[in-house]
Amino acid sequence: MSAPIDDPDALAGALDDAALAIAEALWGTADWGEAGTHPGQYHSDLAADAAAVSVLDAAGLGVLSEESGRHAPDRAVTVVVDPLDGSTNASRRLSWWATSLCAVDRHGLAVALVVDLRHGTRWTARRGGGAQRDGEEIRTSGCIDLSDAIVGLNGVPAGHGGWAQYRALGAAALDLCAVADGTLDGFLDCTTDELGSWDYLGATLVCREAGGVVADATGRDLTTLDHAARRIPVAGATSPILDALRDLHPRYGTGVGL
Repeated sequence: MSAPIDDPDALAGALDDAALAIAEALWGTADWGEAGTHPGQYHSDLAADAAAVSVLDAAGLGVLSEESGRHAPDRAVTVVVDPLDGSTNASRRLSWWATSLCAVDRHGLAVALVVDLRHGTRWTARRGGGAQRDGEEIRTSGCIDLSDAIVGLNGVPAGHGGWAQYRALGAAALDLCAVADGTLDGFLDCTTDELGSWDYLGATLVCREAGGVVADATGRDLTTLDHAARRIPVAGATSPILDALRDLHPRYGTGVGL
């Protein structure tokens, strides 16, 4: 059954169905090793992708997937999906990997679901409707001073940024959700144009609806449906944290504090 494009409940239901199908496909996949298709792609990625695309296509939604590209681009709503964010972690049974889904309409980010597949934790958000972790409203930590902040990193920074502590966990969607619920105070992608929209869009909506701020390090729009496009997401519990972290990007920042 197709999901009405202006019905957030229907869109949320379609994302739920896709996440369930992904989980079932993964648990039925015996080989989680590299698929040999292209570097960094695993059998688990392919199984999860096939399950997600099938469900979302049947719901009348377009899809932009990390693994298989763009499907039905003429449809009014496209779901940007990373079927298995942190697939290297998953292949090695490190406990930080997720499914990320974000419905994008003509107004932008509409409905999001990020599921920690190892622990079952679910972050949800709707445009203008707040964000939840396992059904309970969440807010960021409110941290404003980088020296007090615990920061998630993707990639290797040029040096110590002046934060209190840092973590490099290996799944950007979960890192950003951790900023949303106050587990982390900020997130800095230290790479240069390596992350696709599937890595961060779902968690971006969660973070923003929880009161956080998320931006590209170079000021570009994070919302893109171009499979080839890459961005550099930076997030903060507050604007001062985001600004401080953006200044610390090893290529595009000012280098203050390094």
